[in-house]
Amino acid sequence: MQPADTTHDPLYAEALATFQALLEEAGAAGEPDPTAMSLATADAEGRPSVRAVLLKQVDARGFVFYTNFDSRKGRQLAANPQAALLFLWKMLRQQVQVRVEGVVEPVSAAEADAYFESRHRESQIGAWASLQSQTLDARETFEARIEAFRAKFEGGPVPRPPHWSGFRVRPEMIEFWYGAGFRLHERQRYARIDGRWSRRMLYP
Repeated sequence: MQPADTTHDPLYAEALATFQALLEEAGAAGEPDPTAMSLATADAEGRPSVRAVLLKQVDARGFVFYTNFDSRKGRQLAANPQAALLFLWKMLRQQVQVRVEGVVEPVSAAEADAYFESRHRESQIGAWASLQSQTLDARETFEARIEAFRAKFEGGPVPRPPHWSGFRVRPEMIEFWYGAGFRLHERQRYARIDGRWSRRMLYP
């Protein structure tokens, strides 16, 4: 059974508006890349892994990032479609963190095509050349693959590889952590429980 649609819930809208405002504030505060986020996934046996990726879109449907579906995270998300995100903005106020947890689904082919077309051509070539997360015997091998795909697509557009697309994290929890002196931090948690969003404060 599909989960209830809570994208129009006023508390969810409030959480997203807070995130958007903080994201803009982080950029104005001088964060090198405020869209950088840690992405935690786990395999079918529950073994976790984490890495940094970039947020490419956020709206009422969720938080979007792109990757090679054959990468480690892509394989883990196929087996266990749940993820956690962490934004850490050290230059914002006395540091701000935002945590997001939720279920994961692929973006549509149209969305992936539109984003891929917006990328720099060299990044498009790299998406074809990189066998992401597989063993590489020498850097020269990778560079040879890059040159081969440059030649293959020379003079025309670079299509999106069939193994490259995006994932959307549909939030079930969004927590805002506001740093304060003496570890007297403030935490505000929004969570979807029984189909409805709630908000509560947590001890630091």
